[in-house]
Amino acid sequence: MTVTLPNKEPVLRVVPMPHDTNQHGDIFGGWIMSQVDIAGGVVAARHARGRVATVAVNSFTFKQPVMVGDLVTFFAEITRIGRTSITVDVEVYAQRNPQDQVTVKVTEASLTFVAVGHDRRPREVASPY
Repeated sequence: MTVTLPNKEPVLRVVPMPHDTNQHGDIFGGWIMSQVDIAGGVVAARHARGRVATVAVNSFTFKQPVMVGDLVTFFAEITRIGRTSITVDVEVYAQRNPQDQVTVKVTEASLTFVAVGHDRRPREVASPY
């Protein structure tokens, strides 16, 4: 089913290459997971105003395969802010077939990051208010 991209700024856009595929020609799930981690980390670090570390993958759902040449776009938003942690939801879309473009949602995920200080220990994140 074709969908449209959300009307907000993407965090990350990338085109997967042949070296990112499994033996069947689909993009490795682990490649997508690493890109989701990067996208979520960008948003969490921006809010935390510093270093963050991934502490949990709360959910991760693959909805459609990603193929070589797809333009893969990652959208991320903060859904929870704790004392030291930030939970981020990430949605991933693929745009394929440039001649007759099709957009599909390929992945949804929720990750939790913890803000860390120079000593690599958890630190408080700034209040959103």
